[in-house]
Amino acid sequence: MKFYDCQTAPSPRRVRMFIAEKGLTIPTVEINLRENEQLSEGFLQINPDATVPVLALDDGTRLVSTAGCRAYLESRYPEPPLLGRDHAEKGRIADLIGKVEAGGLSAVAEALRNSARAMKDRALTGPHNYEQIPALAERGRLRAQRFFATLDGLIAGQPFLAGDAFSAADIDAFMFVEFVKWIKVQMPDDCANVARWHAAIAARPSAKA
Repeated sequence: MKFYDCQTAPSPRRVRMFIAEKGLTIPTVEINLRENEQLSEGFLQINPDATVPVLALDDGTRLVSTAGCRAYLESRYPEPPLLGRDHAEKGRIADLIGKVEAGGLSAVAEALRNSARAMKDRALTGPHNYEQIPALAERGRLRAQRFFATLDGLIAGQPFLAGDAFSAADIDAFMFVEFVKWIKVQMPDDCANVARWHAAIAARPSAKA
């Protein structure tokens, strides 16, 4: 296997933490998004969508989404389980991941990609250019601020999002809290559950991945 990564981007870091929690070592190729290396002819042959992460399998298959990379790794290396231990928990974690992606991670992406000078004309990922829309940046910040209350409620009374076991949903929510700073949104003072949970996840070795 080979993992195409970018140290500064949240999506590949979601897979990188997953790999670390599994205790795996996978050869990695760094793709410099700041220098638009994802748009190079060489990388477009690897992933025409011009995005990372990419997990290249030994048989030539290339998995080009966070979900695809993690589903493969979970199936091949089931311990420790990060996508659920039984049928009900698998469904619950999938729901939580969807909620974090829709309410949190997409809000940060919307705000960042429509405001950062380095992303001028790159408001959407992929091989084509799209103009930034400042109003979407403001909407993204508002959505991100509001998602903190949702996240605080999800964590209330339990150590992890899905209950008593760490999962990929915690990885994704951790990415939200880490990267929301990029759009100058801070954790509200009344989110004690998020603060407690975030400190615990940050202390895990995989958080340094």
